[in-house]
Amino acid sequence: MSRSHQKGGEPSQRMLRVAELIRQAVASLLARGEITDPDLAGLVVTVPQVRMSPDLKLATVYVMPLGGQAQDVIVDILDRHKKFLRGEVAIRVNLKYAPDLRFKLDESFVNAAKIDALLQTEKVARDLAARDEDEESDDPADGEAAPGRDEGK
Repeated sequence: MSRSHQKGGEPSQRMLRVAELIRQAVASLLARGEITDPDLAGLVVTVPQVRMSPDLKLATVYVMPLGGQAQDVIVDILDRHKKFLRGEVAIRVNLKYAPDLRFKLDESFVNAAKIDALLQTEKVARDLAARDEDEESDDPADGEAAPGRDEGK
């Protein structure tokens, strides 16, 4: 087993700490408006997650514009300013090497909305109601003896 990955492909504590530091640095840069780009003006961009490579030389920054507007162009805008952002991250996060930044659109909000929509369907509600009825009929607290017990012996 290598040092960079734990069992099951989980990131190490160091990878998680560095990813969080980079997430905070990039979020701070975007929140303060330090990137002067007319395409980015008026957009509020969130940085929900950053994932690091095991050697800490590549950071995948997941971004999402607030309100879902300009999703198709936000990655291109940030890619244009990748060099500036990398330099600013290097100043704020003390590492031996400044990681290369890659920007991706965060799909977790879309996936969560799909799961919520699935859970609200009639079929799921019907299955949950049937399961609740089965649990109530199997409940030993309704006056019947639990199976496998001999009463009075």
